[in-house]
Amino acid sequence: MDTNKLAVLAYEWLPDSKKNIHKALADSSDIIFRNDPKSFKREMNKRQYDVIFMNVKEDQGSAFSLLDQTRTQTPHTPIIITSKSEKAELIVQAIKRGAFDFIAEPFSPTRIQLVVQKAIKQRELQNEIDYLRRKQDIVYDFDSIIAESSSFKKVITSLKKFASTDSTILITGDTGTGKSFLSGSIHYNSPRRHKPFIKINCANIPEALLESELFGHEKGSFTGADKQRIGRFEQANGGTIFLDEIGEISMEIQTKLLRVLEEKAFERVGGNKTIKVDVRVIAATNKDLITQIKAGKLREDLYYRINVLPVKLPALKDRPLCIEPLATRLLEKSCISLKKKVDGFSEDAVALIKSYHWPGNIRQLANTIERAVILEDSNLITTDSIQIPDFHGPGNGSASTRVEPLEIHEKDLILRALEESLWVQKNAAKRLGISPRALNYKINKFNITHPNWRRNK
Repeated sequence: MDTNKLAVLAYEWLPDSKKNIHKALADSSDIIFRNDPKSFKREMNKRQYDVIFMNVKEDQGSAFSLLDQTRTQTPHTPIIITSKSEKAELIVQAIKRGAFDFIAEPFSPTRIQLVVQKAIKQRELQNEIDYLRRKQDIVYDFDSIIAESSSFKKVITSLKKFASTDSTILITGDTGTGKSFLSGSIHYNSPRRHKPFIKINCANIPEALLESELFGHEKGSFTGADKQRIGRFEQANGGTIFLDEIGEISMEIQTKLLRVLEEKAFERVGGNKTIKVDVRVIAATNKDLITQIKAGKLREDLYYRINVLPVKLPALKDRPLCIEPLATRLLEKSCISLKKKVDGFSEDAVALIKSYHWPGNIRQLANTIERAVILEDSNLITTDSIQIPDFHGPGNGSASTRVEPLEIHEKDLILRALEESLWVQKNAAKRLGISPRALNYKINKFNITHPNWRRNK
């Protein structure tokens, strides 16, 4: 057979029908006809077919038995049922048993071509979805998340436990700390991983439209509602919905959200039909929700309902051991997306990245590295390509002169590591990724003291 052509297997086709399929597919396909179950099964075992046609008679129950066997043997191959009968029960039974489509005779070559094209397209789409799902499982694998600092290790440990439950999770933390990414990690490591994962940023949608976005609307419910719309909660049924920036939701919508959390039910905008959904909710915010409650901007009962499993993400500056490996991971990602080869960072570039406080957290780091990849002409990212607008050293303020800021911020970094390590120098050195001897040198250099240290008593 020609490997550039589609492989098509047809079962029990009559002479007139064979002419039509030949006329439709001969130029693009290698077609094999078999008229009895044994020879059909033998042919099935010989190779992988792209499309299978099966002809069934109205009173031929054995054909559906063969369909079942074929579906078991080759579950990803589209099977198209053909028949002279157009009885609804026959069509329903065929589709219910896994047939891709049902076409009734007489059918034209054009009809055959269209249904084959549709079947191939559907198979390619499914392959792509399966591929992306596998990639997502890798991306969202908890064990592949960079967690070198102890504060973030604790977060990942908690999230691993939380993922296996159905309880509502509230993720708090500064902008850019990874709330959206970690919501995906939770979903794709949960029992709901094969169901929908729907994200919605409540701050990006005008208040007038947010209710419809979340819960859907009925036709004619407001100006411009020319058809029924399914909301995000319905789309997420069986899976997970991630509500980013939940602190931006109006009090009116909060009431409706509270009902969904308590009763798993709501009505579309303009409708009176109660819709039941099974959805796991993950909420996130960079705001202090207690302050929001005191200001009358957040319902206290809603807060307690979403705060079942709280997770606070540390700022990137509080994860010093994570900065360099994160930068390396983000560099690899940028190189792939930009189709550019850069092998790593220069020593000065690493020192600069580790010394900066990254107020925009991981998002700012990612954007800075992506820009550096675009600007860099050598095989290593240098300080000349790292543009940090609010971080200038002495001199003309260019990136190439930014070595001295390392000393300016180095003392703060060391003090923070010591504090997090309860002033145990050995543990602080490990946290900083340097030797105890090197840390001792830095402590003497910056005249750092602590009353518990033997030499200071």
